[in-house]
Amino acid sequence: MLIWENVRLALTSLKANKMRALLTMLGIIIGIASVIGIFTVGNSLTISVSENLQSVGASDVYVQVVERDDEDEEASKDGLVFGTLSTDRDMEDSDKITEEMIDDLCEAFGDQIRAISVHVNAGSATVEDGKNSSKINIYGVPVGYFIPNSIEITAGNMMKAGDFENGRYVCLVSEDFVDDMYDGDYDGAIGKEISTIVEDQMVTLTIVGVYTAKSQQSEMMSQFGLASTVFVPIRCGIKIGRMEMAFEAIEVVIAVGEDTTKLANEIADFFEPYYRSNPDFRVTAISFTGLVGMLDELLSTITTAISIIAGIALLVGGIGVMNIMLVSVTERTREIGTRKALGARNSSIRAQFLVEAVIICLIGGIIGLVMGMVLGNIASNMLGYPARPSISGIVISLGFSISIGLIFGYFPANKAAKMNPIDALRYE
Repeated sequence: MLIWENVRLALTSLKANKMRALLTMLGIIIGIASVIGIFTVGNSLTISVSENLQSVGASDVYVQVVERDDEDEEASKDGLVFGTLSTDRDMEDSDKITEEMIDDLCEAFGDQIRAISVHVNAGSATVEDGKNSSKINIYGVPVGYFIPNSIEITAGNMMKAGDFENGRYVCLVSEDFVDDMYDGDYDGAIGKEISTIVEDQMVTLTIVGVYTAKSQQSEMMSQFGLASTVFVPIRCGIKIGRMEMAFEAIEVVIAVGEDTTKLANEIADFFEPYYRSNPDFRVTAISFTGLVGMLDELLSTITTAISIIAGIALLVGGIGVMNIMLVSVTERTREIGTRKALGARNSSIRAQFLVEAVIICLIGGIIGLVMGMVLGNIASNMLGYPARPSISGIVISLGFSISIGLIFGYFPANKAAKMNPIDALRYE
């Protein structure tokens, strides 16, 4: 009952000095608003980083043939290292990952793998029809390429299974290509043939679909007038580029729910027997799942550090609370003397002023919380990734605000509690 009486007295005192109370709360309001706003923007940045990394296949495993390093090849004598057996020779087709290895990989891991994404650069060319022209890069891809690299078909259809199996000379072209060659008539471009010279040979491809260039890389290439990508079945790309079905790198699309890091290690072990007799090259398998976690942790650390710096405003606000409470104690000296003369205990006087300090900080904290959420929401929406502050951040901020009231309100409250009632009654 005494607590609620003290709350009532505190609210009455604040109401009697509205402007002074607001100015006292200002430091608390700014501090809490800053902390909550920073937490919200930090969450927005974390969402942004995670989504962008996921969109480029951060949860997949990247398998690459690399040159053996010092740890792989050491020549020693009597236990002393005298150098390495590294070579400067170029990678040959026999060093690359073959179609048979990929088939064995899919068979070994079964349902743990959704797809294998690879591509071959069959060459670059310029398509011309007398009045229009467009630069293109021809990429040979399997159907699995389009799982991690999703594209949106604007007109026509995706290449069919028979096209991939038989290596037919069909293609998907970008909207930029159609804009250049067919004045943006996407439907009209379907079924048209494009002929160009690639690697000293005439190549004729039939357009079966038009796709939207959604990636930032494609947009930049379009803006700077660089070549657009034309997708053909991988066996078609192999014939155009006059190359073997061998790859320096492949992307393994992992099934949902699988441990990507564990699977990356197992895939690296899978390829080890194939390269055991190769003195110059080996296979590495890397997952960027750990990188996502590291970046999230880094952003969280940065957010916390900046929030702590912003929290200095709370300390400044606490000093303001202590200052105004000292003024309040001085102004109400005769009231304190009267209460003590009527039998009020020191603990009651101390509690009265402590509650008043806590009420000031709590009200300021709530106002700051609302302001921080509004400003944080505006900032996160401007970044394009709406976010909210975590519940733990809100609880910590309000808890810290109340602690400021207790810590900085204790000295004035204790000063009031220790007043001599006779001296207090004589105070003018």
